[in-house]
Amino acid sequence: MWATLPLLCAGAWLLGVPVCGAAELCVNSLEKFHFKSWMSKHRKTYSTEEYHHRLQTFASNWRKINAHNNGNHTFKMALNQFSDMSFAEIKHKYLWSEPQNCSATKSNYLRGTGPYPPSVDWRKKGNFVSPVKNQGACGSCWTFSTTGALESAIAIATGKMLSLAEQQLVDCAQDFNNHGCQGGLPSQAFEYILYNKGIMGEDTYPYQGKDGYCKFQPGKAIGFVKDVANITIYDEEAMVEAVALYNPVSFAFEVTQDFMMYRTGIYSRYFLIERGKNMCGLAACASYPIPLV
Repeated sequence: MWATLPLLCAGAWLLGVPVCGAAELCVNSLEKFHFKSWMSKHRKTYSTEEYHHRLQTFASNWRKINAHNNGNHTFKMALNQFSDMSFAEIKHKYLWSEPQNCSATKSNYLRGTGPYPPSVDWRKKGNFVSPVKNQGACGSCWTFSTTGALESAIAIATGKMLSLAEQQLVDCAQDFNNHGCQGGLPSQAFEYILYNKGIMGEDTYPYQGKDGYCKFQPGKAIGFVKDVANITIYDEEAMVEAVALYNPVSFAFEVTQDFMMYRTGIYSRYFLIERGKNMCGLAACASYPIPLV
């Protein structure tokens, strides 16, 4: 889903003197060149007025990316399809503004006794991690996190990799405090699949990227949940242990401005956490399904 823009120029670049108003970002010729290349890559077109606004936003994001990548960080940033948007626009369009209770499901995770490997990469163990999918212009990341974890759990248990229907969760899981393209939680989506007695496949319930009417057909369900294990916030050791002992987990965390331009590496961010609160907007929580196979 993420894509970086290759450097399209070589040798010296002569920068003209930028012209801008007092309240505007001074955009130079190199930034304009990269913006036009980015527009071509992502097939973007704007009115004259919007072009100026998007150029300013792009240049601001471009500078943040370069400043970050020149620093000492555990991850790198890059341009992507969101690079003409401000973080305020990203939050309004893709993120749910309502605080989420990370312990929406029962906290029934039981600790093991170890020992545990220092690292686990399920991608190297076999065909246990499904390909990256694109949610489009719908705040449905919670559905993709849900299907990804369940697809992995089923593949580990049966050796068969499925592609499950995110659109079913968008359309049908509202009774479990999910809100379609306006957001939700994987833990609540797992509970929906459990009590709904199944989720259909992507081929029979294709993704539309918008809210729709529920079209679930029980006879076509291919993925099932036997139980749900919820790991609440502040318990990072349990998250690590669950991945090491069982399967990839789904976890929710606060999306910050630098994450919208994440490219590669280990994402890390320091938060001021108010203890006693149990909201995903403040920290991270995790859950994973136990498949019925």
